[in-house]
Amino acid sequence: MERVALLSLSIGICVAVTACDRGDPAATEHPASVAGARAFMDDAEARLLESWIEAERASWVQENFITRDTEAIAAEAQRRKIATTVDLARESTRFDSIDLPADLRRKIHLLRTSLPLVAPPDPAQQAELASIAASLSSMYGAGRYCPEGSAGREESCLDMGDLERIMALSRDPHELLEAWTGWRTVSPPMREPYRRFVELGNAGARALGFDDLGALWRSGYDMPPAEFAAETERLWQQVRPLYEKLHCHVRARLAEHYGKDVVAPDGPIPAHLLGNLWAQDWTNIYDLVGPAEGDPGFDVGALLREHDVDAKQMVRLAEGFFTSLGFAPLPETFWERSLFTRPTDRDVQCHASAWDIDWVDDLRIKMCIDITAEDFVTVHHELGHNYYQRAYNTLAPLHRQGANDGFHEALGDTIALSITPAYLVRVGLLERDPGASGELGLLLRAALDKIAFLPFGMLVDQWRFGVFSGEIPPERYNAGWWDLARRYQGVEPKVARSEADFDPGAKYHVPANTPYLRYFLATILEFQFHRALCEAAGFEGPLYRCSIYGNEEAGRRLAEMMRLGASRPWPEALAVLTGEPALDATAILDYFAPLEQWLDRQNEGRTCGY
Repeated sequence: MERVALLSLSIGICVAVTACDRGDPAATEHPASVAGARAFMDDAEARLLESWIEAERASWVQENFITRDTEAIAAEAQRRKIATTVDLARESTRFDSIDLPADLRRKIHLLRTSLPLVAPPDPAQQAELASIAASLSSMYGAGRYCPEGSAGREESCLDMGDLERIMALSRDPHELLEAWTGWRTVSPPMREPYRRFVELGNAGARALGFDDLGALWRSGYDMPPAEFAAETERLWQQVRPLYEKLHCHVRARLAEHYGKDVVAPDGPIPAHLLGNLWAQDWTNIYDLVGPAEGDPGFDVGALLREHDVDAKQMVRLAEGFFTSLGFAPLPETFWERSLFTRPTDRDVQCHASAWDIDWVDDLRIKMCIDITAEDFVTVHHELGHNYYQRAYNTLAPLHRQGANDGFHEALGDTIALSITPAYLVRVGLLERDPGASGELGLLLRAALDKIAFLPFGMLVDQWRFGVFSGEIPPERYNAGWWDLARRYQGVEPKVARSEADFDPGAKYHVPANTPYLRYFLATILEFQFHRALCEAAGFEGPLYRCSIYGNEEAGRRLAEMMRLGASRPWPEALAVLTGEPALDATAILDYFAPLEQWLDRQNEGRTCGY
């Protein structure tokens, strides 16, 4: 899950190149009137777009060529964007008492709230925050684990990709624990910079009138922050019973495999045994927990390798799904400028991401693609970002983003739900549809991905909201993280963790300051989108069998919603696609209904809960 070029990574006020420093009358030339507000916004959007493009190019270079110099260049570009954005956000307050048309009021709201980080008014603190942000990202991107006895020799050190492969493939609990713990040696140096990062980010948010940075994030959803918090909790409660049934089954199977001295049959699951560095995706342990009668008869990764599909061809297949719905092919520059495989001559930030460099059609992805089922889905996810970016590229700059950040994350994953056996047959990867015999296995595999992720999608920002508000103070950063992991995921570390550790920093989105609830919302939305698109396509049958591949009516409905960008409140965009303005997790329950019945049978006589 990825970086999408929305508004900015960070904002600040009045440094060397801004109107404030040079005494430019542009900062005060707009009178407090409707006409003044419109002139202000026209000028603001032109300045914002220029700064976004400059910072985007610098960030692209930094993440593709990680050096001290590129880090400094990116930090400087961010600093300039920082100053421009907050300068404009603060100037917009002059129009608060004016009765503005809805479109202008919405743009001002987007200007103030669609910002993941706000720098304080002091120029020195702005520069400090920009430097810390770039440094945290680089620490993560250049992270290595050098096992004891390796003496730091490069050939003996393991990067994140190496450790992820161990987590996915090993069934040795000692090797798994070493890999899990090893990646977390990357993050302790982030702890003190992150503490200062929080101080500066909160100071900036308060300068714009928010209680803290978390309150700013929660204000960006077309509803009051408290109402948004209640809405996410409502959605979690809709899906929590299904998650707890999955957790109960997985825990029992892991206890059978590793023994009850390793996995207690009535407590949290050890985090290193779930096949993923962050226990957010459990698909890699399918072989340990899957039903004997549920073998689908194929593996998508194996099919790709059998057909000699390389990284770029995987992206071509994903593009073909979108063109089958009536969308135009990606521009040729996408293929010339994207990064598809890990370079051997330099450090890169390999976390998969989608980019819109010029906010028009310079679309790219940056991803170190492996020929696996997981990366096949991720490629579809990234192209979902790119197609959404292009759909709204003629709107006003402040509207060139998703209806909310969950929409952006949901698009590609909605498409990926249509990667069914019938679809694989249509694109020539699978010889024949195996039919109903393997569908229980396919559903469980999907649940190990989607349902297992939901509580992790909640806890990352629950931790940050607590950190930003002070409820989780610096001396409890690590303890607070694991308290939430036990509460939401029912997962815990097998080895002692202390406040000398900084386990939240081992997750990309924390050092990168990328809000995370968007992924929770996206999971809810993708099933709601899928159900609506399958209905639009006239599909009849179980929801999990539906593929909208090749259906232009489904594509038309999707494109109509995408073209709105952020020009309308997200409930209106949701209604365009689904016919309903409220988020609804029941589509998840519809999709997984046969699996839930099977889990109920498997869990008879077991102690569930954590």
